[in-house]
Amino acid sequence: QVQLVESGGGSVQAGGSLRLSCATSGRTLSNYAMGWFRQAPGKEREFVMGINRDGVTYYTDSLKDRFTISRDNAKITLYLQMNNLKPEDTAVYYCAASPGVVPSPRPAQYVYWGQGTRVTVSS
Repeated sequence: QVQLVESGGGSVQAGGSLRLSCATSGRTLSNYAMGWFRQAPGKEREFVMGINRDGVTYYTDSLKDRFTISRDNAKITLYLQMNNLKPEDTAVYYCAASPGVVPSPRPAQYVYWGQGTRVTVSS
């Protein structure tokens, strides 16, 4: 059984940083595209950024200057470095895995999901 477990969320002041991690287990996901999504209260789940199995990254333009995605295929762990956080970044952040070659911005393309980690940014 595949499991994705996010960690690293918390409460920070605006301008602060957090590093989210997503540990995987159950089967090797090294050939899967991986993505980070977030969902704010009352809003739809949105794509943050993704990374394919070769480390090529796909960014949301509005976040690319502050967020960085990376993966460690040896550990099958996904990371999201978030800098200069803003109150509008407040959301539950999810990691997900897709068998596709390219990490799609569409949640429906992902077959495995973590339970999420909450990020709260105060002004």
